[in-house]
Amino acid sequence: MTRILLAGLCTVDVVQRVADIPAAGEKVQSETVALAAGGPAANAAVAVAALGGIPTLLTALGAHPLALLALRDLDDHGVTVVDLLPAKQDPPTVSAVTVRDHDGERTVVSHNAAGTTILPPVEILETDAVLVDGHHPALALRVARATAPVVLDAGSLKDVHSELLPLVDVCACSASYPLSTKELHDRGVPVVIRTHGPGAVEWSCDGRTGEVHAQRVPARDTSGAGDVWHGALTFGVGRLGRVPTADDLPGLIDLANRVAGVKVRHVGPRGWVDEVRGGTW
Repeated sequence: MTRILLAGLCTVDVVQRVADIPAAGEKVQSETVALAAGGPAANAAVAVAALGGIPTLLTALGAHPLALLALRDLDDHGVTVVDLLPAKQDPPTVSAVTVRDHDGERTVVSHNAAGTTILPPVEILETDAVLVDGHHPALALRVARATAPVVLDAGSLKDVHSELLPLVDVCACSASYPLSTKELHDRGVPVVIRTHGPGAVEWSCDGRTGEVHAQRVPARDTSGAGDVWHGALTFGVGRLGRVPTADDLPGLIDLANRVAGVKVRHVGPRGWVDEVRGGTW
């Protein structure tokens, strides 16, 4: 079994589906509402479990009733949570997610991990691969020193990245990430992958470059799709058992593309899980 250690943000997501995203000052009634655990590392952990891996999520939630909701959701979906702030009484971060029905586009408002400080564990669990999202900087730096391959979910540039990048084996960044592929290699990252939404995924490794196209699918809900993509990529790296080479990357990216494609075809935070769990990957 492939063991994946994920370190980062876990939120409680309130996901509302609407015909059209409201303008400023406008009120609309949602068509559906769902509550689930969210955040890059948490959603990625659910993807790992759906693929048959063994995910352990290091995060900060606490004892507030909303935190218990997130913990139960993750437990129901096969994720082991190590809560590094178990006595915290304040509410966890709540993310307001609005999904537009006709094309699955979403807006997200979240406080993320701002104002939350956690002490990272002294010992790191034995694992086949690591995913960090950088939302808890001290935790990310500690976990990135694991002996297993380290994948960074680099959706946006964070202050900790200046220290974190030299510890990373695979930087999977968005098209809007401001550091170029060359700059990332210059900072010590051997594998750089850049996503472009539904477009081709670019990769660079060992002096070689390439791109992998995803199959076009009708999008019903894009919320969390990037997180699921990163979880599937990290699962693939863990199953490989080493830092990927240029020859490995097209297959790893194709796996992540296909799993994310399942995610966007389904409505709701967890509507995609059963199809991934029942698939052959």
